[in-house]
Amino acid sequence: MGSMLIKNAKLRGDDTLKCILIEDGKFKAIEEVIDAEADQIIDARGNLVTPPIVDPHVHLDAVLVAGLMTRKNITGTLIEAVGIWNDWAKGLTKEKIKENARKVVDWYVANGVLRVRTHVDTTDPSLLGVESLLELKEEVKDLIDIQVVAFPQNGIYAAPGYYDSYVRALEMGVDVAGGAPHLELTREDGVKAVEETYNLAEKYGKLIDIHIDETGDPASRFVEVMAKESINRNMGEISTASHTTAMHNYNNDYAHKLIGNIARAKMNMITNPFDNSVLQNRMDGYPRKRGYTRADEMLDRGVNVAIGHDSIMDPWYALGKGNMVLAAYLFYHMGQMTGASQVQQLFDMITVNSAKCMHLDDYGIEIGNTADLVIFDGRNEEEIIRLQSECTHVIRRGNVICETAPATRQLKYKDETVDFKL
Repeated sequence: MGSMLIKNAKLRGDDTLKCILIEDGKFKAIEEVIDAEADQIIDARGNLVTPPIVDPHVHLDAVLVAGLMTRKNITGTLIEAVGIWNDWAKGLTKEKIKENARKVVDWYVANGVLRVRTHVDTTDPSLLGVESLLELKEEVKDLIDIQVVAFPQNGIYAAPGYYDSYVRALEMGVDVAGGAPHLELTREDGVKAVEETYNLAEKYGKLIDIHIDETGDPASRFVEVMAKESINRNMGEISTASHTTAMHNYNNDYAHKLIGNIARAKMNMITNPFDNSVLQNRMDGYPRKRGYTRADEMLDRGVNVAIGHDSIMDPWYALGKGNMVLAAYLFYHMGQMTGASQVQQLFDMITVNSAKCMHLDDYGIEIGNTADLVIFDGRNEEEIIRLQSECTHVIRRGNVICETAPATRQLKYKDETVDFKL
């Protein structure tokens, strides 16, 4: 597989530039000076070198359809988006699902995203999406690592057959058991759905990642059931609660107690800035709140919180290009994560925190790990988020799989270029 030497690399939390030696697809040495020959030498020029960017929450079975379908989401609501998807999905083929998802994989690679967790709808009895994404996972494994979540888009008890197709998806070899208890017909069914997800995850040996309390309704409180099951079964570290947007509207006394239980359970949480900035609290009128979970409060209390992309040009969110730095940039504003230490937390939320959500090992720039990394066109986390910097080099198993030449802006009125850096 050859060797590679990266010089003048700025690693997170270290002000001293390093050399990184890669041999046979593994990190061999990380030192200030490495006097060794290599098949390829890359000068990072003092820019930040990080582990791969991670997207722990996306729906690859639905990506890009917003640019293809004729029916648009007129109200912009989550409920109308679900209806559009249910209509659109009837005409989907395996070829189209994989074609769209494969295009987004290329976008991810260009953005330095080499770890992805995708949800896939299991309420379609054909399970065409599940089959398609399991095949895609295998086909692109040399480029990107994908986890597949069995996601009952409309619940598991809300209609006959939903439960059976969900179990069949788990038996087909997905990695993660998902759910959507707030979409069940009753509160009782929602509680039952959470409990059954834990039962099935134990039975089939799956991780857990549930869409939960994805509403502006402060009475939606299913994440407390997740916390209870995680504590009682000692399964918190493999459990993730995605969205939890209702938490934005909980009264503060209840939220304080709940966050304490989430921390006790050692659960993981995911917020999705793109979708949750536009889908939740649309019924409020003014003043208009935004449906973000209480990420800053949870981080302050030791809860692992990550950022997901969620939608990429689908009925729920018609924009997006697989750029997690842009997601962090949006959450900097919408989540009021503007403190100096919070900028570091933001970068954690698209790297190490997300890797922890996915329960990954072999992740990070450490001797012996697989040599996956990104070189940014930026010297530190704040600069990268501020400028939404490009990845000049994306390296997978010791090989460069994408190079990007940052834009050159030549001022015509004087002999200078502009890069917006200090």
